[in-house]
Amino acid sequence: MINNLLIRMKRMILGIFLIFFMVGCNQFLKKTNQPVKQEEFVPQWSKTVVWYQIFPERFRDGDTTNNPTLADIEGADPQEAPKSWQIHPWESDWYELQDYEKINGEPEMWKHILRRRYGGDIQGVINKLDYLHDLGITAIYLNPVFQSPSLHKYDGESYHHIDPNFGPDPEGDRKLIATENPLDPSTWVWTSADELVLKLISEVHKRGMKIIFDGVFNHLGYNSFAFQDVLKNQQNSAYKDWFIINSWDNSKTGSTFDYEGWFGVKSLPELKEDSNGIVEGPKKYIFNATKRWMNPKNEGIEKGIDGWRLDVAYCIGHSFWKQWRKHVKAINPEAYITAEIIDIPNKVMPYMQGDEFDGEMNYNFAFASAEFFFNPDSTSISATEYDIKLKELRGLYPNGVAHASQNLFGSHDSNRIGSHIVNRGIGNFRNWSKYFNTSNALNNSEYSTRKPQNKDIELQKLFVVMQMTYVGAPMIYYGDEVGMWGANDPDCRKPMLWDDINYKDEVFSVNGSMHEPDKVKINQSLYAHYKKLIHIRNENLTLQLGTYKTLLTDDKKGVLIFEREYENQKLIVVINNSNNKQTIEIPELKGKCFKDLLSSIVFESGDQKVVAKKSGLILKVCP
Repeated sequence: MINNLLIRMKRMILGIFLIFFMVGCNQFLKKTNQPVKQEEFVPQWSKTVVWYQIFPERFRDGDTTNNPTLADIEGADPQEAPKSWQIHPWESDWYELQDYEKINGEPEMWKHILRRRYGGDIQGVINKLDYLHDLGITAIYLNPVFQSPSLHKYDGESYHHIDPNFGPDPEGDRKLIATENPLDPSTWVWTSADELVLKLISEVHKRGMKIIFDGVFNHLGYNSFAFQDVLKNQQNSAYKDWFIINSWDNSKTGSTFDYEGWFGVKSLPELKEDSNGIVEGPKKYIFNATKRWMNPKNEGIEKGIDGWRLDVAYCIGHSFWKQWRKHVKAINPEAYITAEIIDIPNKVMPYMQGDEFDGEMNYNFAFASAEFFFNPDSTSISATEYDIKLKELRGLYPNGVAHASQNLFGSHDSNRIGSHIVNRGIGNFRNWSKYFNTSNALNNSEYSTRKPQNKDIELQKLFVVMQMTYVGAPMIYYGDEVGMWGANDPDCRKPMLWDDINYKDEVFSVNGSMHEPDKVKINQSLYAHYKKLIHIRNENLTLQLGTYKTLLTDDKKGVLIFEREYENQKLIVVINNSNNKQTIEIPELKGKCFKDLLSSIVFESGDQKVVAKKSGLILKVCP
C-alpha cells in the first residue's frame, strides 16, 4: 500500500513537472517566435534534380528489329482492326495520312493517330542517355514501359514485365511469359526486355542520374492476364475478385458479362477497392511487382529504380497509399514517390503529409505560371498575384514537399508549352477538364496547330528562367527543349526531334487541307537556352535547396524579383514579364558587384540594371 502511494505521488510530481515544462516551452516559443522545425520526409536528392519526362514509344527507335506488328497492337483502342497497317515513318508530316492509312478509309483522324506506332524502345533511350547527360538532366521519369498493346502503355497487361516490343526479342519474351503463374512470383522470369531495362537503369546510375517508373495501379488493361482469365472462366477465375464485376454470363437468366472500366473506358478494367484500399489479390501482386523493380533479383537497391510516379493517384484510397509507401520505403528509404493529382491545392494537401507521397506533378505551378506569363491581358494575373499564389503553394505542404515537387508545364496529358503559347486566350489552363478538351485540335477546329514563332519562343524562354530558378525540381517534357509543338493528346506525343533525321515540313491540317509549310527542325537557340539554365541550376545549390524571399513585385512594370539563399550564398532573380525593357533598383545590390549568370554581364556598384523585355537576370555576387 505504501509502495502504491509512493508510485502515485511520483506520477503526480512528474505530471506537474511536465505541465510546467510545456507551459515554459510555449512561452519561450511565443517570445522567440521560433516554431519547432518539422522534420522533412522527402529524399534530399529529389530536391536537387532536373527531371526529363520520356514517352518511350515516341522518343527514339534504337532497334528496328523489335518494332510491333499488327498482332502486337490487338486490344488497344480503337478496337476495330485496320485493313492495312505498318510502322509509321518517324520523319513524316503529323497530319498527313500515309498510303496504308488511306486504305483503311476511316474518316476520324483520331483512329489513324491512335493506331500509329513509331518504334520507340528501351534501346533508343539508352542510346540517347549521353544527350540527356550533356543537356544537364539528372533524373528521368519514364511513362509506362510495362507490357501493353497501346502506344501509351496505360492499359498494362502486367506490372512485372517490360513490353516485349521495347526489348530485343518480342517473340521469345512472350513465350517465356506464357510459362509463368502470375500469382506466384517464384515462377516469374526475366525476359530480354526486362534485362534491357536493367541495363538502362545501370547506365543511368553510371552517369550519376536517377530514374523512376510510372505506376498505373488503379486499373489493368483488357489484355491483362487477370482480366483475360476472368473473361474466360467467369466466376471460376482465380481473379474474379480483382475487378468490379456488374454481371456474369448466365445463359439461364440471359445475363451478360459486364464490368467497370476506368471512367467508363472498357479497355481499362478498374481494380476493386474496399475500406482498406485495393483488395488483397491485386494489392499483393502490386507489392510484389514494386519490389521486383526496386530490388531486382534481390541484388541490391542500387540496381533498381529510384522511385515511382503514380498515375491518377486520386482514384485510389488513402489507405492503400499509406500501406504502399511503407512497403516502398522499407525497400529503399531514399526512394522518391510522386503523384499525379490534378486538383485544387487543398484537395492535394492530404496526400502530402508524410505518409503517402513525397511530391507531386506540380500542375498548380503550371496553372499559376500560365496566368502570369501567357494569359492575355483580360485573364492574366499581376506579379503580385502570381507571387501570392506561389506563396500559398509553398506554405500549403509540410517542409520539403515544395522543393521536391516536379515543376512542369507541358506533359503527355496537355498541349505542349509552345502550342499553349500560340493558343493563349482560348481558355484558362487552370480549368483543367474544360481546357483539356478546348486544347485538343481534333475536337476544336479553332485550335491553331502552327509552329511557334520567335515571339512565342521568347515567352517560353522567359518561363524557363522562372522554372529553373524557382523552388521545386524542374521537369521538362521530352522535346520542349528543342521547340516541339502540338495540341493536347494525342498531338503532344509526336516523335522526338533528332539532328540525324530529315523531317518533312508540316503542311497538312487536321481536316486534310494544306497550309504554308512549317519547318520541322531543332530550335538551336531554345536548346542552348535550356542547356545554359539547367547547368546554372545544377551548379548552384542555392537554386536547388535554398529558401525563397520576395524582394519586389512591381505590377506597373510587370517585374518580379526574388532571392534564393542557401548557407549564406545568395542569388537574386529578376523576371521582366512586360513588353518593355525596365530599369530596376534593388536595395540589396547597393554597393556590390553582381554578375548575371545568364548573359555573363557584370554590374558594378552604381550601375543601372536594365532588363530587356520578356527576359530575366540571375544575379550573383562577384567573386
